[in-house]
Amino acid sequence: PVMDGKIIRLNIPPLSEERRKQIIGQVKQMGEKAKISVRNIRRDANKALDDEEKSKLISEDDRDKGKKDIDNITKKCSDKVDSAIKAKSEETMSD
Repeated sequence: PVMDGKIIRLNIPPLSEERRKQIIGQVKQMGEKAKISVRNIRRDANKALDDEEKSKLISEDDRDKGKKDIDNITKKCSDKVDSAIKAKSEETMSD
């Protein structure tokens, strides 16, 4: 560290390619955890729909429509996670 009046300057070396690959690996792990969480939420929502249909609170058609909507939302969320992983990986390698 270098003291320059009221400012402290830290020299940080640029990332090596090996370190960049490690960071990308961590990003992919975090993305996979996020997708697992989304799938768990989908499972819970589908179970809730099944329980409501068994209790006669909703019809079978409503349950099927709800499951289809949940699957569409799950796919959108997974796609967002994938695009975030890809963007962060490209950003890390380009710096």
